Amino acid sequence: MKRKTKKYENSSHFNSLLKLLCVFVSLSFSNHKNQETKPNVIFILVDDLGFTDLSSYGSDYYQTPNIDKLVSKGVKFTNAYAASNVCSPTRASIITGKYPATLQVTDFIPGKTLPNSKLLPPKWQKYLDTTHNSMAKIFKANGYVTAHIGKWHLGKDSMYWPENHGFDINIGGWSNGAPVKNKNKNANGYFSPYGNPKLKDGKKDEYLTERLAKEAKNFIEQNHKKPFFLNLWFYSVHTPLQAEKEKVFKYRALLDSTKNHKNPVYAAMIEHMDEAIGEVFNTLKKLKIDNNTIIVFTSDNGGLVGNHERFTEKVTSNYPLRSGKGDIYEGGIRVPCVIYYPNKIKPRLESTPIISTDFLPTLIDLAELKKADDNKFEGVSLALLLTKKAPLKERSLFWHYPHYHTEGAVPYSAIRFNEYKLIHNLESDSLELYNLEKDIGETNNLSAKNKKVTKELFTKLQQWKKSVKAQKPIVNTEYIK
Repeated sequence: MKRKTKKYENSSHFNSLLKLLCVFVSLSFSNHKNQETKPNVIFILVDDLGFTDLSSYGSDYYQTPNIDKLVSKGVKFTNAYAASNVCSPTRASIITGKYPATLQVTDFIPGKTLPNSKLLPPKWQKYLDTTHNSMAKIFKANGYVTAHIGKWHLGKDSMYWPENHGFDINIGGWSNGAPVKNKNKNANGYFSPYGNPKLKDGKKDEYLTERLAKEAKNFIEQNHKKPFFLNLWFYSVHTPLQAEKEKVFKYRALLDSTKNHKNPVYAAMIEHMDEAIGEVFNTLKKLKIDNNTIIVFTSDNGGLVGNHERFTEKVTSNYPLRSGKGDIYEGGIRVPCVIYYPNKIKPRLESTPIISTDFLPTLIDLAELKKADDNKFEGVSLALLLTKKAPLKERSLFWHYPHYHTEGAVPYSAIRFNEYKLIHNLESDSLELYNLEKDIGETNNLSAKNKKVTKELFTKLQQWKKSVKAQKPIVNTEYIK
């Protein structure tokens, strides 16, 4: 009897262990499956790409077949905005989901003070503090491997570079906002040697944009079996204007004086960038992960027109938008933008105004990430707009730039609400009001005719500036008229 009882007890114990093992295997399989189904994320940021610099956005000269294919498969935004008319503030807004005015990162780093200006810039922050809960930190906390490849430009000191903002890998991201072109520093701009401490030189005359695409491909191939987050932030199409001779010759042969775009070197740089994106996208398709990868494609500010005297010819045109990079008008802040995610988003055209502070909360929701308790984003999630066409709640978009820029900007603040945009020129203390639906080129100032809307928007703008503690420019006591 004792022996039978012992046998029964062992059998019962065995069955219990077997059940526990089955539960463990089931949970492990479920967790593994969840890991596999997490979407990969690639954030592609092009430097200084203008609103009409893609053929799918109206260019009559530049050729961008690979990006156009991406645009055709995603949601194409026609009212997408950078949070600033220059690069560093917009980049900070993407990483944190907060406005540049809140972060006090309000100019390109380190900025430039113009001689004999009526106003002087405030004591703004020339780096992105590592205490912020960044995009990479959030993805990393959710089990993603994270990489930054390309331009960073968010602090001179290495302690503010990507590896200290949550990125496992940093290739090419450092203090500089443009490729180094300096013979004394053995650097040749877009052609190797690069003079970049975070990027090993390639073979002589290797082209930087192609090299960054190669690094991105390698990262994807090495990490595609687990969820990854990749910042692919190109240095192109920022100056210096450089491209391979064959491509430049091609666009010289296509020159037409009647077209809006007519800079063959810039056109060649855009083709380099388009081919690089094509290589990355083809890698996703080859690995069969393209449908489960979210891609955001956009620019950090409007296209550089080249108004400064240092330019012997115009760089690009943002027509029908007014002006360009470094200015207060639409050409300086409206940018191309597409969001691609075939598993959940159907292709379409979208006219809802969005801004670069929206990207972080959007990606958190699309990827179904766990949110940290201290996430206080100033942007909004576009997830339901993208997946279910659910309209966003009515809101205002804001800009604050207490600086001067050689391309035209004087210290200003601005607000867009529905079809209206109000600009407050801080130097002259004057207001400009435009109806962007009827006047996309900002040619007809309505501030005197439509005083009610002008007053309402100005009040909203002032309230917002107070709420984020926006820094004010300082009166220059040594200014000479």
